Amino acid sequence: MTLEVAREALEEMVAEAAQAAPEEACGLLLGEEGRVAEIRSAANVALDKQKHFEVDPQVLIDAHRAERGGGPQLLGYFHSHPQGPPEPSATDRELASGDGKIWAIVAQGMVRFWRDDKDGFEPLSFALTDA
Repeated sequence: MTLEVAREALEEMVAEAAQAAPEEACGLLLGEEGRVAEIRSAANVALDKQKHFEVDPQVLIDAHRAERGGGPQLLGYFHSHPQGPPEPSATDRELASGDGKIWAIVAQGMVRFWRDDKDGFEPLSFALTDA
């Protein structure tokens, strides 16, 4: 399956990562199954923001409420690796839940997408869309 990603969402993730450096940026991926239409940035509330990310819980709660009210679906999460490649780190692998959500990892000006499956992270191919 090829994930569709709105060009604007991808550009916003790269910009958020650059702005947050040397700390990790983070947020949510929103849309509908198979298509990331937008992102919602969140404060990184981790204790060590240069090595970890933790999405502000209120942003997550608000996204779930919006989804239940007919808003966009919470597809997954994004975060940046200011010092590493755009692939799951050992910490990412350790803390992943295997819930099938999509993770976008931003590093070195690039974004790669992964599915957090019960057997670990699987890379996802993606295509940019303009709308």
